[in-house]
Amino acid sequence: MDSPILEPSLYTVKAVLILDNDGDRLYAKYYDDTYPTVKEQKAFEKNIFTKTHRTDSEIALLEGLTVVYKSNIDLFFYVIGSSHENELMLMAVLNCLFDSLSQMLRKNVERRALLENMEGLFLAVDEIVDGGVILESDPQQVVHRVALRGDDVPLTEQTVTQVLQSAKEQIKWSLLR
Repeated sequence: MDSPILEPSLYTVKAVLILDNDGDRLYAKYYDDTYPTVKEQKAFEKNIFTKTHRTDSEIALLEGLTVVYKSNIDLFFYVIGSSHENELMLMAVLNCLFDSLSQMLRKNVERRALLENMEGLFLAVDEIVDGGVILESDPQQVVHRVALRGDDVPLTEQTVTQVLQSAKEQIKWSLLR
């Protein structure tokens, strides 16, 4: 029973993927060089998709990696870690990503809505995972931080409440000068 003791590491996530119904990449972020070329990444994504798109489970061990996944309408969400990684931590990242997107897209998590809001997806993933290190697992915090970063929305795309809030802020700052 001489098993090597693995040192704890903050680098828990190897990749975050979102694929469509056909297994085509909509979003992919790899945090290490397990698959250094785009060709290898796409082959890995096709392999994952063929193994998981017809099953109802939430976890798979594939090519020496732990893969947790979830499907919704026409999207497949994947969070990938090493084979010795804690599945619950990976699942927390997956649930945080899905719940954050669900709130940002007003419960309309499907391909078209996601493609129209890719900048929100990029910001959300950056808030959840940075360089493979899990930063946040609370979807409320992620949505709040993404909303703070997205304050530069053009005036024509803002709601009346957002315009009034922006005007209040500008008046407050001009009075404080």
